[in-house]
Amino acid sequence: MNTLNKKTVDDIVVKGKKVLVRCDFNVPLKNGVITDENRIVKALPTIKKLIADGGKVILCSHLGKPKGEPKPELSLAPVAERLAQHLGQPVVFAADDCVVGENARAAVEAMKDGDVVLLQNTRYRVEETKNGEAFSKELASLCEIYVNDAFGAAHRAHCSTVGVTEYVDTSVVGYLMGKELQYLGNAVENPVRPFVCILGGAKVADKLSVIENLLNKADTLIIGGGMAYTFITAQGHKVGDSLVDETKIDYCKEMLKRAEEKGVKILLPIDNVATKAFPDPIDAPIETKVFPSTLIEDGWMGLDIGPESAKMFADAVKSAKTVVWNGPMGVSENPSLANGTVTVAQALADTDAITIIGGGDSAAAVNNLGFGDKMSHISTGGGASLEFLEGKELPGVAAANDK
Repeated sequence: MNTLNKKTVDDIVVKGKKVLVRCDFNVPLKNGVITDENRIVKALPTIKKLIADGGKVILCSHLGKPKGEPKPELSLAPVAERLAQHLGQPVVFAADDCVVGENARAAVEAMKDGDVVLLQNTRYRVEETKNGEAFSKELASLCEIYVNDAFGAAHRAHCSTVGVTEYVDTSVVGYLMGKELQYLGNAVENPVRPFVCILGGAKVADKLSVIENLLNKADTLIIGGGMAYTFITAQGHKVGDSLVDETKIDYCKEMLKRAEEKGVKILLPIDNVATKAFPDPIDAPIETKVFPSTLIEDGWMGLDIGPESAKMFADAVKSAKTVVWNGPMGVSENPSLANGTVTVAQALADTDAITIIGGGDSAAAVNNLGFGDKMSHISTGGGASLEFLEGKELPGVAAANDK
């Protein structure tokens, strides 16, 4: 496994040792019930490995944004319950509002090899997001080994992702983190070519660094979603009332020019599905009309790529050997505006290429459309995968011991 030269759980001996594992249990809750347990399931291989090897497994994670205050609705208690069911053994929940308190210390003290303890939401502590020294030391005091398996939080330098590693001799990555580094790392640094990147989502500003980095890596760059309209405007076309970032038009011109100079093909929509207003609620029935990209009439806003664009994008995927996709092609939550995203997802499902979905909205879209099991890898980190695609070093990865 290529983990960018970081030690993993396969490189350590944990028998009889206390192992603190940073997981990503930031799951959606409704009235105290978990509505999507994908992140819990993805954490199981690392947890099971450590249990089987006789480690004393102490789990920690954030959930939501309690902003340094104990909020009962953001307690990890429901996660402890589901984990116990998945693991087929008790998971002791240490319900300390200060995270490392009497309950946690007593639970850890009583652990036998293979036992599991889950700490309370790390963001109940205001120091967590500030990477405060005191809380980092408290977390480290519970363990002899630290494992980071929370790729979704790896782009943040927090106590539970970075600070703790300064006070623990052994810091490694888990299986989920390793898989993320293997797929995203290889895609960005050493892709099997042709390498096609598909970028969507609303704003050009969110993807500036990604576009720049991928222009140095990709063979073809496909741009859809709301961000495409700033590029289409940069080409001198009228886009009606579509979303345009006026401050980024010159940037888009520069990127188009640079792509031409580098021999990188940029594909933009050639037609668009437009509406007179944004759907409210988002999945409400709505009147649509297809316009060529050269002229969307005033009073209409493009909210999905058109059928010809969807076919063109799908064709570009067919010849690829590696595909990375980040961001939907339109307002895919609305059935009338989902065709572009569905067509691209279907194209990725049908190809033999390595297909990597870069977290966030595109991951949700692929899973909701039922294509999840057809992809090589769906990233669990929205912001983290985006920063990885930008070529940035992720603090949570950098903090792990090198091989």
